[in-house]
Amino acid sequence: MRYRLLGNSGLRVSELALGTMTFGEEWGWGANKEDSRRMFDMYMDAGGNFIDTANRYTEGTSETMLGEFMAADRGRCVLATKYTLFTSKDHPNASGNSRKNMVRSLEDSLRRLKTDYVDLYWVHAWDFLTPVEEVMRALDDLVRAGKVLYIGISDTPAWIVSRANMLAELRGWSRFAGLQIRYSLIDREPERELLPMARALGLAVTPWGALGSGILSGKYNLHADENGRVKGSKRVSEKNLAVAAAVMAVADELGCTPSQAALSWVRQQPGTILPLIGARTPAQLADNLGCLDVMLGDEQLRRLDEASAIELGFPHDFLNSPGIRELVYGGFLDRIDTH
Repeated sequence: MRYRLLGNSGLRVSELALGTMTFGEEWGWGANKEDSRRMFDMYMDAGGNFIDTANRYTEGTSETMLGEFMAADRGRCVLATKYTLFTSKDHPNASGNSRKNMVRSLEDSLRRLKTDYVDLYWVHAWDFLTPVEEVMRALDDLVRAGKVLYIGISDTPAWIVSRANMLAELRGWSRFAGLQIRYSLIDREPERELLPMARALGLAVTPWGALGSGILSGKYNLHADENGRVKGSKRVSEKNLAVAAAVMAVADELGCTPSQAALSWVRQQPGTILPLIGARTPAQLADNLGCLDVMLGDEQLRRLDEASAIELGFPHDFLNSPGIRELVYGGFLDRIDTH
């Protein structure tokens, strides 16, 4: 395991983050306490230190388990949790991005986690109701109080993240150091706005869903009919199965599993990319950790890029067209050295 800085901060985090949405059985498909403990220990023994949870995960059980698992060596862990999603449907302030929900959610998380601070506090999703000024000032207050050390934002449009960080910079508040998004070989839409923004602002990116809901493991390709269809799975399209087939071919060349090849593609993208690995069993986690020993070559990266390519759309395709590039740069683009 190697370590990277979390965005424009001095915080050292492991190159793979452990997602713990599967810690607990309340949602009908997670791991029991014994297996969750085994996965936590396996990740830590591999050199991992970046633990990601949320107040909603398995109705709070994920945080409760982590509070117990981390008790012996809290300082070693870089603990991240989140707020936004509802914790009750009895009143309207038990969800959303407001200061009220933020403060209440953090206090509840700290109690479950048996700690007096979290290393990274994520806005879980944007609610389009709370003013950005309220969110950033409230987060800064938590940092100044010592209950939160760094802040991040998840599942939010690029223009809101950019505006929030600029506002914080101008007013001397804490800025987002990390961005959490869905990103994989079958979910490349973040390449339009979110990933370029993250690189420009120096944000670390923690992609979730790096295996495309399991499609990139290749398991669905083994059950597709002659028309390339799989019953009962909305995301298993003909195109996604073709991408998975390309991943399987690369994995066969490298002598690794398709999951390891797919995770390695994400890890090797530009910027500070720290994939979240989540598993339901210790065996799945062991397989995911194996991606640390896999490196895709330039030709293999090119083939996977081509198999999964998307149209960036306007204005990107427009601005990259030869005629417009000629108009914008007057024929000098190839003669200008950039940073």
